[in-house]
Amino acid sequence: MELQTDRHEKVLKILQKYPPFREKMEEYFQIIEKYPPLREHMLEMLHDIQDHEPRHYLPREALQAVAEYLDLTVTEVASTVSFYTMFSLEPRGKHIIRVCVSPPCQAMGGSTTLVALKDVLGVSVGETTPDGLFTLETTSCLGVCGVAPAMMIDNDVYGNLTEERIQKVIDEIRRRDAAH
Repeated sequence: MELQTDRHEKVLKILQKYPPFREKMEEYFQIIEKYPPLREHMLEMLHDIQDHEPRHYLPREALQAVAEYLDLTVTEVASTVSFYTMFSLEPRGKHIIRVCVSPPCQAMGGSTTLVALKDVLGVSVGETTPDGLFTLETTSCLGVCGVAPAMMIDNDVYGNLTEERIQKVIDEIRRRDAAH
């Protein structure tokens, strides 16, 4: 309990430095102060913040909050973020589509999968649909070679993809989101 209080005191001191961003910084610190202020927890903090952001990215203020909390520079945090493809510094869509471009997926029709997704969504890799619903990305491997070609949408993996299956999956997500 004493450690938790010390962490909270540290957070309050840091927040005093950022009056214009205080509300957003408070949100970030509510997320990260559950972790001890040790560098080994940086990735977990960054994932939690990115998952909290409606546009699935890490704003500059988030990097600043993590840096302050861990007694690092923003550059150190930003270099960590830029190393991992699962992190983004740019706002993205509500759903992140990651298409596997590994050799096994490519051998099983992965390039067709990417072309089909571009056609269905009307965007290129790295772009977000005009309605803000989907962002299309590639990844080097999803680890599901047995069902290649594959893609991941948010945390759900879809394998044995065909153009028809891709259309069906995208349509289902659009329907589900329209119902909410």
